[in-house]
Amino acid sequence: MDASAEKTALPSHDEKHVLEDGHRVSIANGKAVPEKLLKHANDADAALKAFESMEGQALEMTEETRKKLLRKIDWHLMPIMCLVYGLNYLDKTTLSYASVMGLRLPPSENKLRSGINLDGHQYSWLGSMFYFGYIAWEYPTSMLLQRLPLGKYSAFNIIMWGMILACFAAVENYAGAIAIRIFLGVFEAAVTPGFALFTSQWYTVKEQGSRTSIWFSFNGFAQIFGGLVAYGIAKGTRLHGTSLEPWKIIFLLTGLLTSCIGIVFLFIIPDNQLNARWLTKEERVLAVERIRINQQGVGNKHFKLYQLKEALVDPLSWAFFFYALIADIPNGGITNFFSQLIVGFGYTPEESLLYGTPGGAVEIVALIGCGWLGDRYGRRILISMSGLLIAILGMVLIVALPLNMPNGRLAGYYLTQASPTPFVALLSLISSNVAGYTKKTTVAAMYLIGYCAGNIIGPQTFRPSDAPRFVSAEVTIIVCWGVCLCILAFIHFYCVRQNKKKAAIRASEGYVKLENQEWLDLTDKENPEFVYTL
Repeated sequence: MDASAEKTALPSHDEKHVLEDGHRVSIANGKAVPEKLLKHANDADAALKAFESMEGQALEMTEETRKKLLRKIDWHLMPIMCLVYGLNYLDKTTLSYASVMGLRLPPSENKLRSGINLDGHQYSWLGSMFYFGYIAWEYPTSMLLQRLPLGKYSAFNIIMWGMILACFAAVENYAGAIAIRIFLGVFEAAVTPGFALFTSQWYTVKEQGSRTSIWFSFNGFAQIFGGLVAYGIAKGTRLHGTSLEPWKIIFLLTGLLTSCIGIVFLFIIPDNQLNARWLTKEERVLAVERIRINQQGVGNKHFKLYQLKEALVDPLSWAFFFYALIADIPNGGITNFFSQLIVGFGYTPEESLLYGTPGGAVEIVALIGCGWLGDRYGRRILISMSGLLIAILGMVLIVALPLNMPNGRLAGYYLTQASPTPFVALLSLISSNVAGYTKKTTVAAMYLIGYCAGNIIGPQTFRPSDAPRFVSAEVTIIVCWGVCLCILAFIHFYCVRQNKKKAAIRASEGYVKLENQEWLDLTDKENPEFVYTL
């Protein structure tokens, strides 16, 4: 493909305008173009800068070049994104590990048995407080992700959340723990929307589902790694002693590791293709060209009020929001209480740290499998629903099996770890199915605000009086997942219907596609060329 042929060729304001069927249009290259699209010509996507810098040069995009470039992008982006997202999950579940490592005990001169004296209700609220910070800062941080350099701002947040987490080791009371959890939520709020933007910026729509599933699957790796490390610390300190309480060691270790990885992230991850140090000048242009098919571009720094309004009235935006809200009520409960849930099956606190790790393997297999199959067959939503059905089966086993069958109930817990597959599928669809940079950041913020609200509610469903079975919380989880299946079905059929409408517009007589229309920062609603991924 001759990249120079893709050079910007937008109509200028002094071109001839005529009235056609009552609508103002412009004559460009002998064709009538709707004024609605022309208004975006002077506020196009940053991708056009790449083509302007290569004016007069011809670049060829062969299949071999395409594959080589994709491999280079994968090797530079995916490893560090996977590590960071794994730490993102590990840092949230560290509280669950600490809860059975002495955090909840009263202060004592015995360093191995000293905590900050938390009762059941305080611990539940401590789980929720993270998401109060997250939800309060989610929309502001989404706007900053648009306005500030994406790579640098993301790295800043990663370094800061690691430092905040390490500070938990200095906490001496409930008030201090609340403050740490709130600020932890503030700095982690940028990670998921930022990674969704990175994925849409660098990968085609057919690649986004599997890539999102891969970096999200490192939640499972983190669960395995975190469980083994926590078990090793708990057992080692019990046998050999230590100058620090075990729960403080786990916070220090995970926090400092996160900040170190954040520094590496700063030097590896660029803001976009245009300043990627590990790409040549020609490769930067080709990296932009290869995502032309997305009809989205690589970024626009200007806030556009009309895109915000469109996001707020789009049924798809609210379907995303309500899915995240309802699906993360179970997530908030299980994430903060899984160690105590396993103890309730009849295992010791130390065993709960070790026996929780296979759940991570289930999550890895479910996410990568559903992500690959979804992209392979073009049915990302429907295939992801299988993970939720498996999770429902797992929770039914936990509820239905008696206390004298701990192995069966533990197997049920493992099956529940397949539940994130639709959440990840919808997260990848925010990359694929929402266009217009302001609209995309708004919908991502709505999705994660729903995620936060659900995670705030979730821990409150696990009432201390219900221990060790927590039946009311478990039934609530089953009902929530059943409602989520209905929302997923709506999203699928809505996208099918919108694709049919857009196909009819493109097939209509007199339809004209603007040159470089892909880079005009159009929303998915206003771009007739945009096709929703299913």
